[in-house]
Amino acid sequence: MTTVVEKPAESGTRDEPGGPARAVLALALFESRRLLTRIPVLLAFAVYLGWTVWRAGKAWGDYPALQDADRATQNAPMLVGLAVLLSVNQAALRSRRYGTERHFAVLLLPQWCRTVAHALSVVAAALVTAVCVAGQFGWEALRPGAIGQGSVGELLVGPLTVLLSGLVGLLLAGLVRSAVAGPLLVVFALFLFLFFWGTSDDASRWLLPAVVEATGNTLPSDLMGRPAGWHALYLAGLALSLGLAAILVAGGRKPAVLAGAAGALAMTLVGGVAQSAGDSPELLKARERATVHPEQVQSCVRRDGSTYCAFPEWGPRVGDWAGVVDRVRSLAGGSAHEQDVVVRQRVEARYGLSGDGALTPLERPHEVTVGTQWGGNRVPEFSAALAGVLIAGDEKAATSICDGRMVPLMWLAVGWESDPLDALRRVRLDDSVTGSAIVLQPTSGLSMTAAQTEVLRALLDLPRGEAGARVKDHWGELTAPKVTVARAAELLDLPAPEGQDKCS
Repeated sequence: MTTVVEKPAESGTRDEPGGPARAVLALALFESRRLLTRIPVLLAFAVYLGWTVWRAGKAWGDYPALQDADRATQNAPMLVGLAVLLSVNQAALRSRRYGTERHFAVLLLPQWCRTVAHALSVVAAALVTAVCVAGQFGWEALRPGAIGQGSVGELLVGPLTVLLSGLVGLLLAGLVRSAVAGPLLVVFALFLFLFFWGTSDDASRWLLPAVVEATGNTLPSDLMGRPAGWHALYLAGLALSLGLAAILVAGGRKPAVLAGAAGALAMTLVGGVAQSAGDSPELLKARERATVHPEQVQSCVRRDGSTYCAFPEWGPRVGDWAGVVDRVRSLAGGSAHEQDVVVRQRVEARYGLSGDGALTPLERPHEVTVGTQWGGNRVPEFSAALAGVLIAGDEKAATSICDGRMVPLMWLAVGWESDPLDALRRVRLDDSVTGSAIVLQPTSGLSMTAAQTEVLRALLDLPRGEAGARVKDHWGELTAPKVTVARAAELLDLPAPEGQDKCS
């Protein structure tokens, strides 16, 4: 009798319906589902969503600037990226940990095809992150007070960070066949994030996935100067390079893989070089013009006699500014009650987003500065600047007020608010409502003494109508230069102050 011994087919060579591509897709779907249900990944997404929901509406109040909101989508995905890195690394080493690697020899797929499936599972995690990023940004964009425009390149950073992190974990599994390598890399990445992330201001910072800025300064979209598109190309090329490198390490040295690796490396180099080019001369000139001569790039409208000049994206803010102007003037007496003003939007753009230079007070009569941010503390700060202009005549003169005029000035600034005492707290540098303090404005601050604070607090304790009538009845003397705080208290029929009356 003759025994026929059939030679087993080599891994990846059997003629199955659909071939290896169908098997890779099936394995990729399995690994994607398994990756997205891993506890670290679920926890990371839960923290991401919880943080996003908690922060919704807190960063910019009801007035988000979308050129800032797009960058706010970049930090939280880094946590998801670390979880994906760890989970993908562990998944790629699963067969080695459980001693089942030899069993894969009887399957259709060679090791490099299984690596492709793991890489595709990372794409699934990146797509889920993209949905979260779109929801986070869309929430801000759909708010009635939103202005400006976001950048697609900035919005791609979050998903690309997750993709890059996962493929780093996959490549690490091919290079270091140890289950402790992934956790050690995560710990090292956390160490870098906590102590070194964003400390550099040179072009090298763009080699990192997310590039943070030194200040929270809000600039017009065309003055941002961030190479977001090139940075997204750099991240995409780097992620693709790492993924193809993992396939090559796993044995997938096919011509298409080699060509793809060369193309991905070229993408990385092009994006990396282009994003490091720095600010163009045209951008620097535009920033200089917007800072020094904003009237050349602004449009102005008139409302009730006053003029409001804003950068093009801030046109919808005019109604909010005009509302504050009307309420502040309604508390004023004498000619200030009907005084028309020019509200000029200003920004220090010469240093881009890497600096936050102070604005100098204006010396033009009845012209007041408003910044590019609005809502929250920015409202009483603007009303304080406006009150100073109505009393002193211009911003420069208002900053030197150090007498009893601070009482009517601060009454105009916060007296119209629904909670004047809270507004007073928010407009003072140390968040106090007693003692001396610096009052914040869009330009230089005002100095408020303890005696002035006492008299103002007593005035705010009165019914609003009564307090307003007392201020208007004695407006001329209350706003006369060198009027003392004691005299102001006497005119308002309030107790004499006991605190110190010396400006710092």
